[in-house]
Amino acid sequence: MYLIGPGHQRGHVLLIAGDAAVRRGTVHLAPSANLAALAMVPASVLLGSGLPTDTVCLDGARDPNTVLARLRTAAATPGPLLLYLSGRLTADRRGRGLYLALAGTARAAVRYTALPWDWLVGELRGRPAGLTTVLLDLAADKEAWPLLQEVGGLPGLPSHEVYGVVCPPGFAAGSGTVSGYTRHWIEQLRRSPSRPADVQLHALAAGAAGLPPGALVLPTARELGMRPGPQQQPLPQQSDRQGVWQEAGGAGPPSYGTTGGVPGGGSGGDPRPHIHALATAGRHSEAAALARAWEEHVRHAHGSSSPEAVQWAEIRADLARMAGDFLLATGLWIGACRVRLAAQGAAAPEVYAAAAGALYCWTQLGDRASAVESGPELLALLRTLPALDPRYLRLAQARLDVLRVPELPRAVPT
Repeated sequence: MYLIGPGHQRGHVLLIAGDAAVRRGTVHLAPSANLAALAMVPASVLLGSGLPTDTVCLDGARDPNTVLARLRTAAATPGPLLLYLSGRLTADRRGRGLYLALAGTARAAVRYTALPWDWLVGELRGRPAGLTTVLLDLAADKEAWPLLQEVGGLPGLPSHEVYGVVCPPGFAAGSGTVSGYTRHWIEQLRRSPSRPADVQLHALAAGAAGLPPGALVLPTARELGMRPGPQQQPLPQQSDRQGVWQEAGGAGPPSYGTTGGVPGGGSGGDPRPHIHALATAGRHSEAAALARAWEEHVRHAHGSSSPEAVQWAEIRADLARMAGDFLLATGLWIGACRVRLAAQGAAAPEVYAAAAGALYCWTQLGDRASAVESGPELLALLRTLPALDPRYLRLAQARLDVLRVPELPRAVPT
């Protein structure tokens, strides 16, 4: 029941640290360090509310039922709720369910020693819309990562604001100290004269965190574009890039009919299914070589600014994204967008789709120097699109400003 009057409402902040992500004796994600840093921020600032707020830090819990009890208490609060989760995601080998590993989680007994993700989803399902924010700083182990890849993200929580990152197995998120995403979230809260919106905090933190290639960002810059304002072009979701693979055409050069003994779509055939299959199988260099060959053939046959050529440039951009080469992908998307803009004008939806591809891939750049170098060109392009939601230009400019500031030294644990 949520019928308590506004004068009696309270906010709630629940910070949960699961098990650390450790590989070969090296701590890649330290949830306890993240919790300690967040606990130093006033609850009203974390929550973004002036209501009286209860704060609970749950660190080192070993019993899933203890965590469940805290979740139920937090979910029952009538006011705004911030739930922060940090730790290692794992999976049950038998049931293939997703779990948050706790301090006492045993590999052979995940179902009994870790917190089922379904429990979290179930407890928050009855919360009123607009009152719940879930903040995640997680690392997936080798059991959980394939499950996340299959579903394309974290399951559940569709009606709540969910922000965060999930690093793939084997990549350090904080090297035993506060992880980059949480650290930059805190730094933005401290340095801003007025509290930024959660979506802006997320964009800045994810952009400056130095995330490893392939890290899952929730939501992506592309997904943030699904809330268009009046007379504004929405930015398409990542899945919309399937259109790239459905539009490119042109007969290919006979000399590139095969690669590694596998048919590659010879003269008169359609090479796209084969190229896409190579990329999804992890054979990225072969896929990229074939795509370059077809692009060169189409450019020679139809011209470098032809629709056929720009479609192949977009395919190469998507292949670079799939391979984790976000710098190349950003450059290719920017080039494709400029060609489309010149040929089709600023009202064409394909122009905004290409701009969205460039913006998304730029936000995934983990190398600070590369992001700073390519950022001004991207911003110049975005400024030429009059129907673009101005929020995206502001967020991109804010991220570039943050990246240009020398990184603050990390605290050394005593």
